[in-house]
Amino acid sequence: MKIKIYAIGKIKDFYKLGVDEYIKRLSSYCKIEIIELKDEAISEKPSEKEVKKAIEIEGKRVLALVKDNEYLISLDLNKKEYTSIEFASFISKELESHGANISFVIGGSYGLSDELKERVNNSICLSKMTFPHQLARLILLEQIYRAFKILNNETYHK
Repeated sequence: MKIKIYAIGKIKDFYKLGVDEYIKRLSSYCKIEIIELKDEAISEKPSEKEVKKAIEIEGKRVLALVKDNEYLISLDLNKKEYTSIEFASFISKELESHGANISFVIGGSYGLSDELKERVNNSICLSKMTFPHQLARLILLEQIYRAFKILNNETYHK
């Protein structure tokens, strides 16, 4: 089983400890690969045009790495939210349906390009709350770990 996460932006040190911990914990359930892509630098108070251009550049960076046959799931505030148990079922179904390989994409501060949104195969919402994209990476990893614990009837999820 392999899960890949494309993430725009570099992780900060205080998030890295948590990310590394969940990668280690997940190693007994699946292979996890995180592909970190550079976020586009923009001014402190960017215009709409500047934001759109940055999103498009970031999207192209992701699309250049995604394989044609790769099953890609985006994180999107406007899509379905899952409980942890529902997410475990979702993960199980997606891994089973797609040859035990799925990929997630976490956009940068301003989201995903339209071109990248058109490429994704499915989308989920981690929460209706807004999180820094670096924290979203940590939350996604924790929920993937929790999903495997639930699917294997192991203690962790309460």
